[in-house]
Amino acid sequence: MSEGPRSGLAAVSSALLAMSRHLEVRDVLKTIVASARELLDAQYAALGVPDDHGGFAQFVVDGISDEQWRAIGPLPRQHGILAAMLHEAKPERLADVRKDPRFEGWPDAHPDLADFLGLPIRDGDEVIGALFLANKLRPAGGHPACPQREGGCGFTEEDEELLAILAQHAAIALTNARLYERSRELTIAEERSRLAHELHDAVSQKLFSLRLTAQAAAALVDRDPARAKGELHQVASLAAEAADELRAAVVELRPAALDEDGLLATLRTQIQVLDRAHSARVTFASNGFRALPASQEEALLRVAQEALHNALRHSGAAHVDVSVERRGSGAVLRVTDDGSGFEPTAVHRAGRHLGLVSMRDRAGGVGGSLTVESAPGKGTTIEMEVPGG
Repeated sequence: MSEGPRSGLAAVSSALLAMSRHLEVRDVLKTIVASARELLDAQYAALGVPDDHGGFAQFVVDGISDEQWRAIGPLPRQHGILAAMLHEAKPERLADVRKDPRFEGWPDAHPDLADFLGLPIRDGDEVIGALFLANKLRPAGGHPACPQREGGCGFTEEDEELLAILAQHAAIALTNARLYERSRELTIAEERSRLAHELHDAVSQKLFSLRLTAQAAAALVDRDPARAKGELHQVASLAAEAADELRAAVVELRPAALDEDGLLATLRTQIQVLDRAHSARVTFASNGFRALPASQEEALLRVAQEALHNALRHSGAAHVDVSVERRGSGAVLRVTDDGSGFEPTAVHRAGRHLGLVSMRDRAGGVGGSLTVESAPGKGTTIEMEVPGG
């Protein structure tokens, strides 16, 4: 067997491994395009994800500088060869794209393309993208550069087969990335709802107190003006607190951008909200923490949220302390409250798990462990440890 197929297989393997390392859609698209261009030794590569309006929701290129890309102008529309790949869902391998009757030209700053290879990316019957290459630099087999001739080296049937393999796996990677982003959006929506509930409760309590205090002041105006004045000062104070909570609802109630802000910043923000929303004092501290893989940080965040929810809703705690610290190459999350506590085994037998099963599942899902220390009247400590990535 020649070296070509073996080296081609190794390149495909490397490309697939690279694609599997990313979860963000944009990163997956960039990796697919760069892998395809390197795999088939093309001068240019691009991948377009169509929208529902005749254009592209996303369009990623490789082999063109940022300056060139800006000079080219708006994203292409679905026409010519691109439309054929998307609508007919079949490969296009052309010796010279400029001579194809469907060719409709390109902007002045666009690089000159000659030989062309394009494939649709399909998820079942749905075409979710178009992957294409242009200007083959070397012929199959890894020989020196082609002689200078119009049309370049030309893509071969073997190139098409390799690109088809890459496109199939690109469909899987792209679909997984989309599912990940949708899942994250649902998680963010859930968190927004939870924060909204916390803030609503806090503002409602303040307004209720405000109404009662105002009524008391009105009743005292005639018979005890001095006390009425004091009550009115309290009204002003409660009104200011309610206004602060409403501002917090606007400023703080935003998606928990764990991927952008990291675990510590996300936790700190949410704990500040909870501290304002509840009569209990909620604090946060960190020590030596280093960023972990996204799945581990998400698990730590969700366990912290569940533990905080239990402490603030069910324990009657006056203080809840949250800490995250480094342990070896991993990390430890600790949520401690001074509330009523419980007997963990009795709670389990009674079927009232207080989310403990869910928390243990999250910890185990990322190779970590969860321990619970509690006793009636002694408060509760929940500790989750995860290994390093």
